[in-house]
Amino acid sequence: MSRQVKRTSKTGAEVLAKQKRLDVFVSVTVESKETKCAIPENSLLAPLLHEESWLCRLSSEFSKPYFKEIENVLATAWKQGKVVFPERRNIFAALNLTPLKQVKAHGLCFSVLPGIPKPPSLQNIFKELETDISGFKTPDHGCLTGWTKEGVLLLNATLTVEKNQPNSHASIGWQTFTDCVIKTVNDHCYGVVFLLWGAFAQKKEKLVNTEKHVVIKAAHPSPLSQSRFFGCKCFSKANEALKEYGKEPINWNLD
Repeated sequence: MSRQVKRTSKTGAEVLAKQKRLDVFVSVTVESKETKCAIPENSLLAPLLHEESWLCRLSSEFSKPYFKEIENVLATAWKQGKVVFPERRNIFAALNLTPLKQVKAHGLCFSVLPGIPKPPSLQNIFKELETDISGFKTPDHGCLTGWTKEGVLLLNATLTVEKNQPNSHASIGWQTFTDCVIKTVNDHCYGVVFLLWGAFAQKKEKLVNTEKHVVIKAAHPSPLSQSRFFGCKCFSKANEALKEYGKEPINWNLD
């Protein structure tokens, strides 16, 4: 089993669980006054981010060349009638559902809509939760939206993908944007526990100030590495860190 725990100062907590396309954060206190934030004119995607605390921190990204390229790729795909997931209105769902000051954990988004079979990685996550968290019961669905109310930021590293074309948008600029999201949590929050699952996620540790945050590492929950993921106890460790920092632990149950 591959697991590392890196502890630093004790006054907050967050978790960044990351797969090849996702992340999760835990615990956060934002010490700033939010103000009305203008969005760039003629931006295709900026109007879709309506949660003010995130908009105030990220609005400048929408005017940068890399983000214009993201918008150009999506505009072309939609014009050509290609199917892009998620629906346009849900591209920033993770940010709109979890205000910055409420973030307790950040990790990979393995969530699927009710009625859609649970992906193997999510099934393994639930198996680990059953052995790690007393009283946890695996739900009959794979929708993780309930965790957003607990302060879990469910964010993919790449926020869009073309139907039947895995990783089709992995290189269009999204990771620059989602790295900015991680940096925003790092800069404006304290005592966050970053849960990093797998080699891809663990590369994001360089974005974390380990002088004021906690990092917990484990193997990815994919069937290819499940034997090293099982027993990592990431969820209970995240809650222990939150309690140490005087924060409410996360209720991981989804029913």
